[in-house]
Amino acid sequence: MGVLDGKVVLVTGGGNGIGRETALLAARQGAKVVVNDLGGSLKGDEEGSAGPAEAVAAEIRKAGGEAVSNSDSVTDYNAVADMVTQAMDTYGRLDAVINPAGILRDGMFHKMSESDWKAVIDVHLHGSFNVTRATIEHFREKQAGAYVLFTSTTGLIGNIGQANYGAAKLGIAGLSRIIAMEGAAKNVRSNIIAPFAWTRMIASIPVKDEASAARVERMKNGMRADQVAQVAVALCADTAAHVSGQIFGVRGNEVILFDQPRPVKTLARLEGWTPESLIDHCFPAMNGSFTDLGPTTSVFPYDPV
Repeated sequence: MGVLDGKVVLVTGGGNGIGRETALLAARQGAKVVVNDLGGSLKGDEEGSAGPAEAVAAEIRKAGGEAVSNSDSVTDYNAVADMVTQAMDTYGRLDAVINPAGILRDGMFHKMSESDWKAVIDVHLHGSFNVTRATIEHFREKQAGAYVLFTSTTGLIGNIGQANYGAAKLGIAGLSRIIAMEGAAKNVRSNIIAPFAWTRMIASIPVKDEASAARVERMKNGMRADQVAQVAVALCADTAAHVSGQIFGVRGNEVILFDQPRPVKTLARLEGWTPESLIDHCFPAMNGSFTDLGPTTSVFPYDPV
């Protein structure tokens, strides 16, 4: 018996990394899986291939599970709608969507091309819209459904050289929150995961010094994609139906619940504010509560458990 017995799950980006481990685990937990992966490069600038998705689907079938593959792009709404049709035609239902599909095109913002900006937004933010919009009416009609979308500490905290990625990932946090709020009355839930895991995305980070090399080595050995998959699959289970609208981090064997933006300090001035009074009084009074400009590594400076 598995926590997803009888469920049908669509996993995007299922040919590699977190998507692959999630698809395999979902199958071991009893789900029938539609494994989607474009089969392109990390930058999304090469022609796709059906090979990666089919290889994972074949591995599931070899182990005694049920799976079909799909190599369309999450950036194409009609193609995503076809994934839903494929699930319905093959298995007669769809119960959950797990969406780790993604690309990277890193670069300092002052050097970032419009094409690199749009490509990352298209895959991550528009892709998340596509997979949720193409399924939301089905989930609402049957009054059950789960989304697991993927954010990043690049969006939640920040990392230099990833403005496009950070903007997309923080946008996904807003999208997931509102889907969860609007879906609550229909038992449709949505959560997001900020993963720490050794994948080809992390492997692409340039190593510039000994400290960077040591940090990357810790990630490679201590933060695995299969550890992230455990949380993604658990969030699709009926026994986790009370969990929605949340932001989780997964870092090795640590599961982190992130706070979400709420007011931290308020100052009022009965006569109203002017630029001068804001500079002289308001900003200095709030200074101790400002969020610093430290990157993810400053928030998580310790080795993973």
